[in-house]
Amino acid sequence: MMNIEERIAQVDRETAETSVHVSLHLDGTGKAEVETGIGFFDHMLSHVIRHALFDAVVQARGDLGVDAHHTVEDVGICMGQALQRALGDKRGIERYGHAIVPMDDALVMVAVDLSGRAYLHCDLQLPPVMLGQMPAELVQEFLRAFAFNVPMNLHVRQLAGENAHHIAEATFKALGRALADAVRYRSRETGVPSTKGVL
Repeated sequence: MMNIEERIAQVDRETAETSVHVSLHLDGTGKAEVETGIGFFDHMLSHVIRHALFDAVVQARGDLGVDAHHTVEDVGICMGQALQRALGDKRGIERYGHAIVPMDDALVMVAVDLSGRAYLHCDLQLPPVMLGQMPAELVQEFLRAFAFNVPMNLHVRQLAGENAHHIAEATFKALGRALADAVRYRSRETGVPSTKGVL
């Protein structure tokens, strides 16, 4: 039987544009404390955390007088780094996860591989609208920053949908569900789930 350690990490990032704090516990209950100054983004991050069954605190102050881009991207960077640190050597994990989530008219599939290799394929047909204070285009910017800082393979495919809010919400919920599977311990896995012996 594996000796399972607590999988917890904290990341702080300070730049001239943003100040971000993320603390992450992979084996939580879905408790989210999120405050970025961007209401819609807070709502989406809470979905990821809740559906991944992580416990997380995400706090950010950014140059929102310019726009939301720097804040969204830097939160993605910090969340990716926190996930990478909390995973440690990835011994015993499932590694792969996927989910297909409906949200009214929208249907989105997300698949992840905690491979140690950065890749994003994002096939979302989000219209160029504002989602509260957040441009819809920043959904993909968050996904890119997050995936490249774990690093992991992340595939996102929209199967149906027209409403931008619904498409985004299905995406973030599916991301959380896929991550819940990927970080879960595999009952008969005693090492790193790779023929290379390292991820």
